Amino acid sequence: MRAASISGPKVYSMIPIIVPLVVLAMGNMLSNLLRTLPAIATDVMQASLAVDARELAQLVSIFHLTFAMAQIPVGVALDRYGPRKVAMILLATVAVGSVMAAALPGALGHGMAQAVLGIGCSGLLLCPMMFAARHVQPAQFGLWSGVIMGLGGCGMLLSASPLAWLVEAAGWQAAFWICGALAIALAVLTLALLPIDDGSGHLPHRTLKADFMEVLRLGGSRVLRPVVLTAFFSFAAVILIRGLWGGPWLMDTKGMSRVEAGQVLTWFTIALIVGSFMAGMLDKWLGRRRMLIAGAHALAGVALLALVAGAPNGLQLGWATLGNLRHYDAYVLGIYGLSLGMYPLLFAVARGAVAGAQVGKALAAVNLAFFVGTALLQSASGFTVVAWGLSTTLALVGICLLGTAAVFLRMQR
Repeated sequence: MRAASISGPKVYSMIPIIVPLVVLAMGNMLSNLLRTLPAIATDVMQASLAVDARELAQLVSIFHLTFAMAQIPVGVALDRYGPRKVAMILLATVAVGSVMAAALPGALGHGMAQAVLGIGCSGLLLCPMMFAARHVQPAQFGLWSGVIMGLGGCGMLLSASPLAWLVEAAGWQAAFWICGALAIALAVLTLALLPIDDGSGHLPHRTLKADFMEVLRLGGSRVLRPVVLTAFFSFAAVILIRGLWGGPWLMDTKGMSRVEAGQVLTWFTIALIVGSFMAGMLDKWLGRRRMLIAGAHALAGVALLALVAGAPNGLQLGWATLGNLRHYDAYVLGIYGLSLGMYPLLFAVARGAVAGAQVGKALAAVNLAFFVGTALLQSASGFTVVAWGLSTTLALVGICLLGTAAVFLRMQR
């Protein structure tokens, strides 16, 4: 009876934190939906926009480029004005970008839309992270960052099988119209449910230039340098599969239909979400945050190399190609997603390394590395796919992940 009487008030007292946190995490869900949308609609988008694979990769990379460019001002704004105001502005920007993507014709129009969407989505992960950093204990931040990333991963879930069916039924533009409507709805919920006084406005006055330089200084500091270098490859490895090349691999290389490919990517996304929730729990239970990060990236590298080994001309086992094993791609991508789901722990390492007044800037520095890496590697992947093929491109990413794990452990020493 005593345990119940204690836990009840604790749960009730957390409601003012949990509800706004879920609303903000749904913004991150929308961001994930938008950045992974092309993976299941690559062929129809190429035909509609009159571009080839390399040009589409460059168009999609515009999202991540402007996303990365906006990290520093977003981090500064979060420290100055708080998650509520920043989230509402960003969601309004996403609504505008979604309408542009659905309505503007041609490659130029779509490139402009991707630029606006990248700016709008740039802080939709940092907003719930900042809210959690201000309202939960530092020791619990790893757990809550995993919850935030897990909820945000549902956007990738929506862009798998549900998006495949939508593209078949109504075309890829319909997905952007729906994203615009979701952005407006979330902006209204943010206005209604987030506290007006969210803990901002109590920092010493600094110039914008000084704040900008502080983000760059933190990112290059000795304590955050291994985190930033790992982040450069970490999320890029997720998006290269889930945001662009997963669909072509399954449909073109492995001969699956769009719906079948969507089902496999759904499985990959579920594994990624589960990995994010597991990251927080394992961090809380084991307390071996750095070993979890390094081990997860090494396992992801091995899984990606195993995926390439299952190509039609890949590794032979007896008389059969490895990839001919039943559900082989689904199992390998499941391991890959489960492993890379641990990347939210990079935010937890950054959160624990800085003082409270620098949290927004430190998180922005890590997020900047995530999306600079994603923009550069996604754009480069278009060239390597055209020059050497998709199998070689994925193998190179797997090798990069193995190298990242080794470098992270060495720098942590």
